This record gives sequence, structure tokens and C-alpha cells, in this order.
Amino acid sequence: MQAYDVLDHAQPRLLSRGEYDRLVATGMFEHERVELIRGIVVQMSPIGPAHADPIDVLNRHFVRALGDRAVVRVQLPFAASDDSEPEPDLALVPPRRYADRHPHQAFLVIEVADTSLAHDRETKAPLYASCGVPEYWIVDVNARRVSIYDTLTAGRYARMRHFSVGERILPSAFADAALDVADLFV
Repeated sequence: MQAYDVLDHAQPRLLSRGEYDRLVATGMFEHERVELIRGIVVQMSPIGPAHADPIDVLNRHFVRALGDRAVVRVQLPFAASDDSEPEPDLALVPPRRYADRHPHQAFLVIEVADTSLAHDRETKAPLYASCGVPEYWIVDVNARRVSIYDTLTAGRYARMRHFSVGERILPSAFADAALDVADLFV
């Protein structure tokens, strides 16, 4: 009998966000890139230059454009739900200090997809919608476009639009922070 045959009949033991945070505090996942998604500890893809560069561009752009109107968090935990603590590539969250807890609200969450496009679209989009994030962007480095999900309806994004090089995008919460899609790609 192979190990995966046993798993066909076993019920996995899912973690709560509190349990996950306690494991992280003990150093359990030190030197590992992981996040908690729907109770499961998921390994994150390595970050190559094509993934890192748009994150740098977005970080510089939003820090300059927003000043103290939002905190720009890069690859830091987001308390999405009792069983999920993703680490989005970038999140614009309400302005305050987060020394006592991770933010659970965001104006905008952005994931940069190189090898993770299906995961960002099929798993992360529904997760962010279900916890009330009003706007979610996926920067697709391979297609050189940005998909914007918004218009929350019953815990789901009702609208998705694609923007390509030559177009401008802007977060709905900060209409003065427009960005050229071309700036995200070399």
C-alpha cells in the first residue's frame, strides 16, 4: 500500500490562523516560504527577478502616491479569515501600526504571477473576495497584463477586467494613484 492510498480515506487536520501563528512564533517554518490558505500550510513559489521587479515598481509607486493615506505592505501576512493568512505580494491597508496583529482589511491586494497564475486566480481571488477585499489585482508577468477583480457581490467578485501595456490602471480607493501598465514590465 502506498502512502497516498491511505490519504484517500483520511481526514486532514486543518489549522486555524491562531494555531498557525503560534507555530510560526516557535520558528516552525523558519527559512520556508509558506502561507496558510483555508487551513492548509501551502508552500509559496520562489521569487525570481521577473516576479520581484513589478513588486518593487508597485511598492515605490504606492508609497509615493499614497503617503500616509494607506500602509503599503509587501509580502507580509494578511488575516483574511479564521483559517487563512496569505502573504500577498502587495497590500494597501488602512493607516495604523500593526505591531499587535496583522491587518484584516485592505483597500487593495495585489499578487504578481509568474508561475502561480492559476493559484492566484482560482484560489486567492475567491479567498480575498470572501473576506471583503474590495479590489484584487493579478499582475501576469508572462502575458504582460493586469487583471483587476472588483465589484463585490455576495462574497464574490462580479467583475474582472484585463489591462495591457498602453493602458492605465488605478485603484478604486485612490483614483489619484494611476499607474501605466507598461511601467510594470521591462
